[in-house]
Amino acid sequence: MLYPLTFTPVLRDYIWGGRNLEKLYGRPLPPGRTAESWEISGHPTASTTVDAGPLRGRSLPDVLAELGADLVGTHAGWALERNKFPLLVKLLDAEKRLSVQVHPTDDYALVHENGELGKTEMWYVLHARPGAQLILGLRPGVTPEAFRQAIADNTLETWLHHLPVKAGDAVFVPAGTVHAILEGVVVTEIQQNSDTTYRIYDWGRVGADGKPRPLHVDKALEVINFRQIEPGPYRPVLVAAENGVTRQEISRCDYFVVEKVALSAGAGYTGRTNGETLEIWGTVEGRSELTWAGEPISLPTIRFCLVPARLGDFAVRAAGPATMLRVYLP
Repeated sequence: MLYPLTFTPVLRDYIWGGRNLEKLYGRPLPPGRTAESWEISGHPTASTTVDAGPLRGRSLPDVLAELGADLVGTHAGWALERNKFPLLVKLLDAEKRLSVQVHPTDDYALVHENGELGKTEMWYVLHARPGAQLILGLRPGVTPEAFRQAIADNTLETWLHHLPVKAGDAVFVPAGTVHAILEGVVVTEIQQNSDTTYRIYDWGRVGADGKPRPLHVDKALEVINFRQIEPGPYRPVLVAAENGVTRQEISRCDYFVVEKVALSAGAGYTGRTNGETLEIWGTVEGRSELTWAGEPISLPTIRFCLVPARLGDFAVRAAGPATMLRVYLP
């Protein structure tokens, strides 16, 4: 029952979505908008199901219940205690801008959100229109009182830090960071297994029902880190460069480590999971293939694969130049 797992994505329709997953990457989409594609999810809001092999049709929470630490690894003990898969992998297509929001820490969420976890996340920018920006953190001089008053006065942009971005940028968003993905950006999001979001400001627009979407200002003000002043993108750290494979660390926190792995044509990376942590591999440029003792798994652009923690030896290879994300638990 231990083999590399791929999943059927779950699509989410929000007012800011578009069709760029189809236009840019050939992903089949239903009519209308697609804002998010949950690629690997054990969250009850939208759990993904295995799409191949003996576990085909089984949900990720069901697979976790059966395989436990053999699936996620001993480093995920804190998640296993809560019967939760530790991570959630998404694609986000911001055809229009998202609301300004903030996520709580674990300590706050466990008390105020019925045992739900907090949400620390990172974004890898897949596509960005010329001049595209994100909101990340705050501007100097902000105080909680001034921030609350700006929300009431509809002048919140005074205190929001805008960050220009381009394809290939990595952005770390710890819990407590005020943030928003703005229009013209497509990202891969790696995050804690949580769906807790406090909406602060929604640009004066209305939802599909014609009414303003709810705000969560009081909770947001309790969790915002007002020391997050004008943060920048994550500075990549070189891990290794040999035999046509260059690995850079592009996010690290208590919940996940993300590496960007660039493979030259014909190059390959050999790995092994020894029971400590799962690995998630996804292609973000080009095409690659994950090989192991069984049938190879094709990983075209924006396709992700979960390598169980006790799988053993595996490898990823690229026929032409390719870029991949490697995710594991610290």
